[in-house]
Amino acid sequence: MCAVKRDFLQIEGLSKSDLTALLERAEANLPIAEGRAPRKELLAGRVIANLFLEDSTRTRCSFETAVHRLGGQVFNLTSAGSSASKGEGLIDTALNVEAMGVAAIVIRTSISGGPAMVAKRVRIPVINAGDGRHEHPTQGLLDMVTLRESLGSLEGRRIAIVGDIANSRVAHSALQGLTTMGSEVLLVGPPTLLSAHQIVHDGTGHVSITHDLDAIIDEIDAIMLLRIQSERGAGSGIASDYRTLFGLTPERASRLKPHAVVLHPGPVNRGIEIDDSVADEHGGVRILRQVTHGVAARMAVLEALLAH
Repeated sequence: MCAVKRDFLQIEGLSKSDLTALLERAEANLPIAEGRAPRKELLAGRVIANLFLEDSTRTRCSFETAVHRLGGQVFNLTSAGSSASKGEGLIDTALNVEAMGVAAIVIRTSISGGPAMVAKRVRIPVINAGDGRHEHPTQGLLDMVTLRESLGSLEGRRIAIVGDIANSRVAHSALQGLTTMGSEVLLVGPPTLLSAHQIVHDGTGHVSITHDLDAIIDEIDAIMLLRIQSERGAGSGIASDYRTLFGLTPERASRLKPHAVVLHPGPVNRGIEIDDSVADEHGGVRILRQVTHGVAARMAVLEALLAH
């Protein structure tokens, strides 16, 4: 039984057994997520609130789908369509949503630690759908599900995370989860977006830093490409030759191990982080599979928090 408590705010601090239980639950949900098995009725009669104060396609829609696959209902609240546009703060918005009798709140916000602040004030479960530069824990789960499907055990696997490490909450969640599961993580990127003081990990020694993708491309079992986050100031930290140094070009893709997996959390900047021909034709690309696993992983979190 997963030891996740009332809220799901971050990967950091979860034990290997906690993560394994969530991953196994997500994997068991795959037939439902794919529409090959009937939905569950765990959330019958209950409403989940999606409070998305940052733009999102994959995360918001997969949470919606996850709720429907569990038999519940969902409503979406965005900054443009809510009183947040009139100056109402995150906590007051969440308290008002809670007063409507919802069973849980899913929050996406530019405020690092925002979901944790809300969790201290409301009495219902809060799920972090991405907060500032902090974490994106359900993305971390779906990435690990995707890797396990192709690679089996994550123990001892060498996983490269490439790109805008400094601004990426996806990277931070993946780093925490993968090292907990026993993987070796190689962080790769330009010095402006990757430095030792920016990296938070669990002290296992399974993390290394390099600025040379070509030096490690043929040694890794998977590569996770990150989007350059211009909205967080990353655009000024990259050179015009980013693709030449860090993009997954056909030449680099040809050097990957035959079993190597290619991930990207989306949206993909084609021709920068990954070339069209690689994204569309390389056999190791699992970008759309990540989207499917996102529904299953978010179902698993909702189940873990609301089953009782």
